[in-house]
Amino acid sequence: MSGLLTERMFRRALIAIALGGLAFGVVAWANGRSDVANWCWGAGTLPVVIGLLISMIRDFLAGRIGVDSVAFVSMSGALVLGQNLAGIVVAIMYAGGNLLEDFAVARAERDLRSLIDRAPRIAHRCIDSIIDDVPIEQVEVGDYILVRAGEVIPVDGFITSQLATIDEAALTGEPIPVSRQAGELARSGSLNAGDTFELRASAPASESTYAGIVRMVSAAQTAKSPFIRLADRFALLLLPITLAIAGGAWFFSNDPVRGLAVLVAATPCPLILAAPVAFISGVAQAAKRGILIKGSGPLEALARTHTVMFDKTGTLTVGGARLVAIEVAPAQSADEVLRIAGSLEQASHHVVAAAIVEAAMGKGLKLTIPSEVRETMGSGLEGVVDGQTVRVGSYQMVHGARKPETWASRALRRATWRSALSVFVAVGGRTIGAVLLADELRRETPRAVQSLRAAGVARIVMVTGDRADAAETIGAALDLDAVLAEREPADKVDAVATEQRQSPTVMVGDGINDAPALAAANVGIAMGARGASASSEAADVVILVDRLDRVSDAVAIARRTRGIALQSIVCGMALSGLAMCFAAVGLLPPIAGALTQEAIDVAVILNALRALTSGHEFGHKKMPAAAATALRQDHERMEPTLDRLREIADALDAVEGAGAVTLISEADDIVSRQIAEHERDDESVVYPRVAKFLGNRHGLGAMSRAHREIIHMARLLRRLADGLTPPDTDHYLIRDAQRVIEGIEALVRIHNAQEEDIYEQAIGA
Repeated sequence: MSGLLTERMFRRALIAIALGGLAFGVVAWANGRSDVANWCWGAGTLPVVIGLLISMIRDFLAGRIGVDSVAFVSMSGALVLGQNLAGIVVAIMYAGGNLLEDFAVARAERDLRSLIDRAPRIAHRCIDSIIDDVPIEQVEVGDYILVRAGEVIPVDGFITSQLATIDEAALTGEPIPVSRQAGELARSGSLNAGDTFELRASAPASESTYAGIVRMVSAAQTAKSPFIRLADRFALLLLPITLAIAGGAWFFSNDPVRGLAVLVAATPCPLILAAPVAFISGVAQAAKRGILIKGSGPLEALARTHTVMFDKTGTLTVGGARLVAIEVAPAQSADEVLRIAGSLEQASHHVVAAAIVEAAMGKGLKLTIPSEVRETMGSGLEGVVDGQTVRVGSYQMVHGARKPETWASRALRRATWRSALSVFVAVGGRTIGAVLLADELRRETPRAVQSLRAAGVARIVMVTGDRADAAETIGAALDLDAVLAEREPADKVDAVATEQRQSPTVMVGDGINDAPALAAANVGIAMGARGASASSEAADVVILVDRLDRVSDAVAIARRTRGIALQSIVCGMALSGLAMCFAAVGLLPPIAGALTQEAIDVAVILNALRALTSGHEFGHKKMPAAAATALRQDHERMEPTLDRLREIADALDAVEGAGAVTLISEADDIVSRQIAEHERDDESVVYPRVAKFLGNRHGLGAMSRAHREIIHMARLLRRLADGLTPPDTDHYLIRDAQRVIEGIEALVRIHNAQEEDIYEQAIGA
């Protein structure tokens, strides 16, 4: 670290010396002291030549030859032949290019402080019923360790207590705690989310899971190959050609100055400047999109992406328990079930409790303060709400050993196929409903995957610690190329290594458990908006906003930036080649060659600065981001309405007669007054406004077709509901109503997601 800072300070000193030498020389020349001016120019050039020689020797010993060699020959030749003004111009261009490259390549130093700070240092060792706090380094295999509520498990071990509730999010990324029975393994780094339990150490701290994560991050970071500058690859071709032309010009003209003119004209400043300027511009453009790219190395590596690997929880999904459905017993209200559950769960700090409370408050339900609350960690709560005894928790705790009622069996079945957690609610000893919670895809995930395909990514893989069934469901929905489930951090690193052997690979994740894989990949991208510091430090790219589609933006920006850098290099080299030809035949003396090269540099820099722009067609009018945000917020306001339609469709399973009439009529009212009206407003007001910002209306045409289908289905529901009486509600009518309601709900959700894709196009996102 200190050596890197010293080198950067040295490079800054060189550019300062060169600029000072040029300035003093110009002042002396203006006062008629050309001898002093020549001395100042030489004095400003010499330190740059010496510094360059040291750098070249170091690179040569490391097996690398780069653009520096051509610059060294031209500056040295200028000093030897007394062409000091040409020499200092080249010196300034070279030293300035290095300074730009330092700025572009400098990467945030990756310390593991957050990982280390989280790691426990003390273990509660039990010996003969005496608890002794000892440093975890002293824990040996077979020792009995007490893990108190809320503590991080210090070492791997087998549970010896009856039951333990463990939050394994730090290892697997899964947000919902799991129950472990006696005899099962508890891994270090996990959090005790239940009551105090005891374990028998199966490994010392240095060989436990969490210590392994820290080691893997360190090893993966230090094992990465150094970044080879894009310009160095072209220098291998430029150097021999330049020396051959310069030598030929000297030989045939018998004038060494003509050979120097060729060297000065060939000074590889387009190579020195083009890539750093383009990469700095690309990094700046990415920053505008909320994407932090740690230097030009990751940017160039990102441009070569062939395979993208995603973690699931918190990356492809929202990363936490979310309300997906409320199942109710006959004659019960879904809102009342959620209100009672939310009221009692206010007394718990459990992640599931927080999700239920958030869902209840999001629906605007008025919660009451519970009393006499008793919590059974890992199972649920019991207390008094509104004067009634309430139990909220697992099916076993709430329902007991009784045979489940029909609605409860249905709730358990739906929880299974939705990969959801079911939280049952009982009032006064009678079970009244169940709240289903699950992790859900981000709204923008399908669009993000499609955008990666459009950006040229050939293979997209999901690697997760979650169960295979849940992972494969999401993989199928997103049409991923492969799904790797039930993978621990070490398995993720192995999976990344396997993909890397085939092609350049990017890993995208958000948690501590993803840090080793992020560090091991060619490019690690961390979803850092939620403060996942460990993954952000291990990553080369950090997405600072909570938007997965920024991953495809990062790839697209990197590819465009690299293309601009290559274009600048090739065009600059072509112009330099033309200048070399003029210099070789005596039409371009050294000073004129240096000034010509300076003009070429300006052109190269201006072209490279195009990477600051988004690359949209000139004159293309963009929709204001605020307008697109307002349209997305309209969709978000519809979410409770769509959730209610889903609840009605589910509730129709267990009602008939007047109950069915009430639900179908409510659905008809929601669809006709809110959904159909919204779609008509989109067609007549919103779409004409959006069309002005789109290159063509093809996408809007397809959306208009969806509007017509939604309104058609709304009419079908109106026919079913119009004049409906309890005797009419036979099994077949209820089934037809369910199909129409479910169809409308699903179609509107898909339609809204597609509209949001179009809004993103309109704002040029």
